[in-house]
Amino acid sequence: MRVAGTAELNNAANADIAEDIARPKVAREASSAERRQVTVLFCDLVDSTGLSRKLDPEDLRAVIRAYQETVSQIVRQLDGFVAGFRGDGVLVYFGYPNAHEDDAERAVRAGLDLVAAVSASAAAAPLKTRVGIATGLVVVGDLIGTGDTQERNMIGNTPNLAARLLALAEPDSVVIADDTRELLGSFFDLEDLGQRQVKGIDQPVRAWSVLRPRAVESRFEALHTAELTAFAGREDELDLLKKRWRKAKDGEGQVVLISGEPGIGKSRLTAALMDEIGAEPHARLRYFCSPQNTDSAYYPVIGQMERAAGFAHDDSAAGKLDKLDALLSSISATPHDRAMIATLLSLPADRYPSLDYDAAQRRAKTMEALINQVVTLAGRGPVLMILEDAHWIDPTSLESLGRMVERLKRLAILYVITYRPEFNAPWIGESHVTALSLNRLSEREASRIVTFLAGNKALPADVMSDIVERSDGVPLFIEEMTKAVLEAESEGDAKRVVAAAPSRKIAVPASLHASLMARLDRLGASAKGVAQVGAAIGRTFSHQLLAAVAREGAAELNDALERLVASGLLFRQGQAPHATYMFKHALVQDAAYSMLLREPRRALHARILAALETKFPDIAANQPELLAHHATEVGEIERAADFLTKAGELSLTRSAVAEGVMQLRRAQSLLSSLPVTKETRRQQISVQALLAPAISQTKGYADPETGAAYSRVVSLIDEAAVEGDAGEYKTQ
Repeated sequence: MRVAGTAELNNAANADIAEDIARPKVAREASSAERRQVTVLFCDLVDSTGLSRKLDPEDLRAVIRAYQETVSQIVRQLDGFVAGFRGDGVLVYFGYPNAHEDDAERAVRAGLDLVAAVSASAAAAPLKTRVGIATGLVVVGDLIGTGDTQERNMIGNTPNLAARLLALAEPDSVVIADDTRELLGSFFDLEDLGQRQVKGIDQPVRAWSVLRPRAVESRFEALHTAELTAFAGREDELDLLKKRWRKAKDGEGQVVLISGEPGIGKSRLTAALMDEIGAEPHARLRYFCSPQNTDSAYYPVIGQMERAAGFAHDDSAAGKLDKLDALLSSISATPHDRAMIATLLSLPADRYPSLDYDAAQRRAKTMEALINQVVTLAGRGPVLMILEDAHWIDPTSLESLGRMVERLKRLAILYVITYRPEFNAPWIGESHVTALSLNRLSEREASRIVTFLAGNKALPADVMSDIVERSDGVPLFIEEMTKAVLEAESEGDAKRVVAAAPSRKIAVPASLHASLMARLDRLGASAKGVAQVGAAIGRTFSHQLLAAVAREGAAELNDALERLVASGLLFRQGQAPHATYMFKHALVQDAAYSMLLREPRRALHARILAALETKFPDIAANQPELLAHHATEVGEIERAADFLTKAGELSLTRSAVAEGVMQLRRAQSLLSSLPVTKETRRQQISVQALLAPAISQTKGYADPETGAAYSRVVSLIDEAAVEGDAGEYKTQ
């Protein structure tokens, strides 16, 4: 691949770097490729051609190398992947090879950080850079090239769009695509650049310039910028929190630990509590942990202090210190404590007494100063403390905020801590600590949320049912899937969202895709591969069938399954080799399945079909509709129709007439998609001859649908007669 810079993008005499990045390559290893949602960042230096005229080649080499190292370091800190260097251009992936639930946010933060770092670098000449970012589905993972030139290829429009956005970016700025913007919530201040026409893309694209990070109250609020969804199914839990609040107001300090999987409603419950007690006099301290700052000492504490003091992005150091002074004066903080907190916030402390402590003493004194502020507040009235997402907390904050758990026993404080199951809360078992685990919502409660979100739009019953079924009672899943349907409907594209496939009517929304992929990626390639095989089999699958299909040794398969079960992605019933597994959420199954490319997916379904026919004859005989599904995915439509016909006959013999009618109709639909031959005509007549009397059982002989079904039998026979193939049917 040639070396190029942004300056060359507008030079017609040179090849186009954007097309060079996005152009499909011949893959040397197709087996490692997969479909993924990825956020692509592309950056380059401004006027690199001008630099090359001003600097000696060796000096230019040093400048480019330092620039690349700066970008690489920032990307690594945010767990992105540097896919390749294109001269002074750098191509970066967020979401591959490891996905995170906040990949779009990480990419934008990386863009802002690298713009600032490059601009401030002590290079041989002043440097400026620009960044383009886009998000979308791609095929990624194929190895191209050999030796030192080998790299992972990405195919799709997303890398091309990210490169094109560079042309819209001013020096030292970050421009993002609309798909990326939709995943950011309110984490950043943005400027709408409107619809722009860019080279190589037919339709105008909406672009946004990222101005700066925004000070937000919490991740939950940043990602829920509209009205909160209906509060459903957590009334008992809210009552418990209110009881603990009443105890705290009486001077019996309380701690409530709220645990639950992502999206289960932990933050929504704390928001409901704040609404309930909003009118009561009290102080409120909120601490928020961040997935990008798990090793940033005091991150949630510093954030709380900065918000409480009212810092603005353009405040000078002196202005921030004045605001901090005003805040600490309101609670009569000592000069010593003010000095400790100012130092913690990286502000000059020259207006306070000098601090002469070693590292250990400074650490202890800082924690003491922070606790003193909370104790002082509690002496004036009740305090609600909320620590959100403790699974992302840094060790120093954990120690500092954890000390309050013991100190508040005799203070008017309710301390609510939320976290995911992987966090080991060290305070469980204390007499004043209550542990609360949130379960999934019932179907009725889930329907209430869907109805609330739909507003005055009445969703079809089958769509409502599919949302409720596949969201599995997880409020976030319910919310995002409903929004995806409503947005598609407003764009006149409901048919795309509500597709024909009975098990996957609604695509996994982009807002959930990264989170689900991240959970699979964390388990490693082997466990992810086993999950993909299981996803192709179905929501529920047996160990024996999985072992017959997966290309893993017994030990490797068992290890992968143990990791999937331990992670909570799979439920297991029984013991191997007689165990049965079930995906905890239908959307996890969908996410795993969606990563498979078309040909590997078809081959996988072919292996499943062969295994069912040869090794599991009981399943083949009693569940022919299951074989029909896999035959359809393989592309063997005639066989699938035959399996569905057998399934319909079996259902009718079991008096399951409604199911039989559905299966026979699906068989007929498949046959209609095939070229007309004598054999397919015979199959159609046979299916219709079964379908007509079945419909009469459900509708009655007088129903028009029954008449139409029998008329269709006659019509098919007549069509066969015209072609000289009526034969045996004429006498019936």
